[in-house]
Amino acid sequence: PLWGARFLFLCSSGLEPFFPLDPQESFSPPEAPPLTVWGVALCVSGTLIATENAIVVTTILATPSLRAPVFLLLASLGLADLLAGVALILHFLFRYCVKPNDWSELLTSGLLVTSLTTSLCSLMGVALDRYLSLSHALTYGSGQSRRRAATLLLLVWLGACVIGAGPAMGWHCLEDPNSCSVARPLTRTYLSLLCGGFLMVVIVTLQLYAGICRVARRHAHAIATQRHFLPTNQPYPSRHSSGKGFSRLILVLSVFVGCWMPFSLWGLLGDASSPPLYTYATLVPAAGSSLLNPILYSLRNKDIRKVLLHACCPHRFSHSTQTHYPVDV
Repeated sequence: PLWGARFLFLCSSGLEPFFPLDPQESFSPPEAPPLTVWGVALCVSGTLIATENAIVVTTILATPSLRAPVFLLLASLGLADLLAGVALILHFLFRYCVKPNDWSELLTSGLLVTSLTTSLCSLMGVALDRYLSLSHALTYGSGQSRRRAATLLLLVWLGACVIGAGPAMGWHCLEDPNSCSVARPLTRTYLSLLCGGFLMVVIVTLQLYAGICRVARRHAHAIATQRHFLPTNQPYPSRHSSGKGFSRLILVLSVFVGCWMPFSLWGLLGDASSPPLYTYATLVPAAGSSLLNPILYSLRNKDIRKVLLHACCPHRFSHSTQTHYPVDV
């Protein structure tokens, strides 16, 4: 009777008894957080990024004629963006479908760091390819150039994997919340070094595009000079095509700077006490670049479009070998 009275007192007072009636219920794991609009957008965007980049990578790898340096760079860019989409999907699964733990955060953050680093370096490689294809048009694109591009991409991927393994190797703030950056679980020192490297790559890429503009102006001046000595019926690039190319260049540079510059600066200036909304506002464009890269770079190439159209409509579009132009990428 005494134990029964104490049990009734604990139940009536809202406290749990020392020995619960159902041990499994008391030790049940915490439920996953409710699904939000942000979670749905995260899953959908990750799926779209992974799907379109998987199509690009498969198209390049399955076509033997697409082995020029520019296509190796585009395959690397597509693979990096594909990993970014997979990382977003894993983050959604770990957060809303599976009980989250420290290793899930380290895995997704490491994948994102690796993919974003390789994606940014591949974009710089595409700019370098454009510059070399204009300034060394007669010798660029040979077998030696392809081997150099493959070696450079291998080194880029090895370096990106080492950088991405930093959180898993102990460079995280899970045990010391005071050292966290704006992107948990990355430490402030780690993110500052990472964003500093991002800014350097952005500056080098902009310098390469400035060099492209200088080379293009020299070519335009040479063409204008030749008009006085060659027949008038000789075809020349029209001013409309030149203006169209310049507008495309402005679009590519605007998307590139708009996607990468905000997070690179915020990672250097923010800390753990900064509002999370600012982190999302700067990280979303960086991840969104993986969604835009196939449209701006790969799908604008004539050879890749021809392969895709032949795969979709084999009877309508004949598959024949055609000379590729790296500048068009």
